[in-house]
Amino acid sequence: MIQDIFSTWGKYYYVFIDGIKWTFALTVITMIFGLPLGAVISFMNMSKNKILNGISGIYVGLIRGTPFLLQLYFFWLWLPKVVPFEMSERQSIIVALIISSSAYVSEIIRAGIQAVDAGQWEAAKSLGIRSSYTMRYIIMPQAIKNILPALGNQFITMLKETSLASIFFVGELMTAWKTVQNATYQPLPALVIVGIIYLIMTYTLTFVLKKYERRLAESDR
Repeated sequence: MIQDIFSTWGKYYYVFIDGIKWTFALTVITMIFGLPLGAVISFMNMSKNKILNGISGIYVGLIRGTPFLLQLYFFWLWLPKVVPFEMSERQSIIVALIISSSAYVSEIIRAGIQAVDAGQWEAAKSLGIRSSYTMRYIIMPQAIKNILPALGNQFITMLKETSLASIFFVGELMTAWKTVQNATYQPLPALVIVGIIYLIMTYTLTFVLKKYERRLAESDR
């Protein structure tokens, strides 16, 4: 078994490395576009406007209330039919990842903002400070300390969830496993390699995140 694992890696390491690249690429793209979209949804959720509040509530409820795999299939089947230009399967899956991520990011941002003492809003209001100024210069700098660690955890979660995109052969690590499995007719060695790679990536990112959280905690003392 161990010999098969080393042999598989020696012959097909370039396939796994390509899978690592696409896994990180999908995750980074998802977070880059999911973050601003999630911020917009979050502010809509906290808005006093009932229409905006309702739209954001339905959006988050639909995404969080349905399986991620269902969402991938939905955008894969539906999106190329409604856009006025040609869209590849990979692009459809990326959109699905962004939409899904944005719903969870919006809740992270909302929770981070609401964790800031409400008395600061009242104090700023009593001083005649505008709400937009209060949010930008008083609330957000404090909320970011609550938001960033949670966003780091969301990044790690999304890194693992990209594995479901292998159903559509978009090139990430589980697609690499399928490619090697088809070439060798031995699924287990390649699967072990992919599992080890995922563990290395997630544990490395978790270590960096915990180190960052400790620094944040020390800066608050």
